[in-house]
Amino acid sequence: MLPDASILPDVLPTDRLQVSGMPVPARRESLRRTCNGRNVLNVISVWVQSFGVIAVATWIDHPAVWIVTFVLMGRAFALYAILAHEAAHRLLFSNRRANDLIGKWGLAYPAFVPFDLYRRSHMAHHKDEMGPTEPDLNLYLGYPITRASMGRKLRRDAFGNSGWKSLKGLLLAFASPVGRGIAVRILAAQVVVAALLTVGTGRWWAYPVLWLAPWMTVWRVINRLRAIAEHGGMTRSKDRRLTTHVVHQSWLARFWMVPFNTGWHLAHHVDMGVPFQHLPRLHGELVDSGWVTPELEYPSYRALWRALSAG
Repeated sequence: MLPDASILPDVLPTDRLQVSGMPVPARRESLRRTCNGRNVLNVISVWVQSFGVIAVATWIDHPAVWIVTFVLMGRAFALYAILAHEAAHRLLFSNRRANDLIGKWGLAYPAFVPFDLYRRSHMAHHKDEMGPTEPDLNLYLGYPITRASMGRKLRRDAFGNSGWKSLKGLLLAFASPVGRGIAVRILAAQVVVAALLTVGTGRWWAYPVLWLAPWMTVWRVINRLRAIAEHGGMTRSKDRRLTTHVVHQSWLARFWMVPFNTGWHLAHHVDMGVPFQHLPRLHGELVDSGWVTPELEYPSYRALWRALSAG
């Protein structure tokens, strides 16, 4: 899965980029500007999209629409998770208290994300990608795998096996003095969501079927496919081109799997202090410098997944 050295030209530093690819200080200031007003609308849009889909399904009340809603709700968790990821980097709002408050209660806890634990593990991920302290190392190692092995992983995700492991970990946290506080906060957020869905739809099964079940199934598939497309089969290196894949960003992929510019993942790892709104601009800088070459970019996520399952 590692790119050949011939497509990794040694062209840095330049007058705009440091040797790591990170922008020079004068350029970095504009790229690291937090978009407070836009992110207020982004957070609202996530709630409108998730609860709005369910509201439309309730109004139409047709079996086919309920099925489509189930699938779309798996995608909704990508929205919550990516904006929670932005908050974990303290890039959602420039006011740290507002960033963490909304990141936790407005995004992470409704999506079952233990925000503080996630922030610590995610910073370890950025500190040494694919290194011995990488918290997600087992998710990325061993690629390419066989198509049969890939199929087994995705079936476990799609049928709720992976989701149950995550949910069981949350339930067990109630018995732990360390994890109980976070588990209680996540439970409180879920109670609020369940109440809103039950009252809003008039259906007792709205929460377990249209919130919990998509998180345990559809979202697990989306999350795995995105994660391995970011780092699957890569290696530990100071050169981020050897730790992170580059994939062409189509509108369909950005809708389903990599919203909020998270698909420009190499740029994110080059400078994790750049808010998602500016990642395409940073990626453009990397391309213009000649550091990211056309040969390095996969034409689609499907092409990358085929390569990851060609073992």
